[in-house]
Amino acid sequence: MSGYTLDDLRVVMRESVGVDESVDLSADIADVTFSDLGYDSLAVLELASQVQRTVGVPLADELILEAPSPGAFVACVNQVLTEAGS
Repeated sequence: MSGYTLDDLRVVMRESVGVDESVDLSADIADVTFSDLGYDSLAVLELASQVQRTVGVPLADELILEAPSPGAFVACVNQVLTEAGS
């Protein structure tokens, strides 16, 4: 996989629990906090679990919980992918 994108994350978010139905995921959500999107920490961990299955590498809970927004989450996923590829 060459890199994980915000669009990749949007697909998973649309299929997962947690997102507030009034939130437009097609809008610029990169810097919107997960809590503003309707996600609590448990929902973020479930989202990470789904992403983990997609990318095929483990994502540490601590790393993911430190990501306050989808953009930061994508950066964390790409960091793990880069480390796994080296």
